Amino acid sequence: MNFTSLVFNRILSRKQVVHCIKKNIILSHSLVKLHTRKMSDKPKIIFVLGAPGAGKGTQCEKIVEHFGFKHLSAGDLLREERSREGSEFGALIEDCIVNGKIVPVEITCSLLENAMIRTKKETGNNKFLIDGFPRNEDNLQGWQRQMSEKVDFLFVFFLDCSEDLCVGRCLKRGQAGSGRSDDNLESLKKRFNTYMNDTMPIIEHYQKLNKVRKIDTSPGPDEVFKAVEAALQQAADEKLF
Repeated sequence: MNFTSLVFNRILSRKQVVHCIKKNIILSHSLVKLHTRKMSDKPKIIFVLGAPGAGKGTQCEKIVEHFGFKHLSAGDLLREERSREGSEFGALIEDCIVNGKIVPVEITCSLLENAMIRTKKETGNNKFLIDGFPRNEDNLQGWQRQMSEKVDFLFVFFLDCSEDLCVGRCLKRGQAGSGRSDDNLESLKKRFNTYMNDTMPIIEHYQKLNKVRKIDTSPGPDEVFKAVEAALQQAADEKLF
């Protein structure tokens, strides 16, 4: 081998070595990121939004049964806090619920966070459905401030249903003894107006981010769940949870 060939081969070898080193560094960095992502201990969150009576509670029960999520209803947590003896927020929550107003976001976020921490500690479950939240821009901004860095947000289930059907379901629920002070026609009108004016813009916000799975909930619960199940199975296949 002549001198020129020897020098050329040495230069080529060095380039190959440098290339391999760079490639391994990039690969190692990617593996670290992948490992970190897999090891993330943050709660996995799906918001479930829709009008009163759209079937949020019913579908959440089915998701819990088939996919192992923990269902957290913002409304239920607020009602529990309202009824808790000695609660400093009870009267305020009662006034908001009866009059179809939004409870201050700091209260709702704190109740949700405490419920997630308690669930993880007691059961180890780290997958959560949060229904009825965020309901307005203040909720969204409060969640972003207080919770966005603490969770892995996946997407929004938007349960879509007509006003007439939703109101009819709620009235029937009230007649059956739901025990909810807001399952009456006057409160329902206020709640539906609040939903259209305040919650729909939140759903539209997430739609722009491609973070909404829209489900028509006008059919029966089992038929609706077929669509819900398909959306969740796709998310599972994509390793979102």
